[in-house]
Amino acid sequence: MKTKQVPVIITLVAGLVTCLIGFMMQMDANQFIKTLVIVLLSFYILGCIAKLILDKNFTEETEEATDEAVEDADAESSDEDTDIDADESTEE
Repeated sequence: MKTKQVPVIITLVAGLVTCLIGFMMQMDANQFIKTLVIVLLSFYILGCIAKLILDKNFTEETEEATDEAVEDADAESSDEDTDIDADESTEE
């Protein structure tokens, strides 16, 4: 899964919400800028943490799926080997 954009999206949504609330409450420019910077930094950090969690969980699932696919392929190839052996014994 592509999770590169997760921190950016979370940060932008938090910034948008902060801007809307700041404009509705008619905040001073200095207070608004300080609040916006704090919100953007904190939500960027939270987005990075969320990205790490998603990457960790999806890589484990991908590895499990790959392992299962290899096991299924091995099982199918062993079934084909027994079918070939059975065909050879019936020809004799």
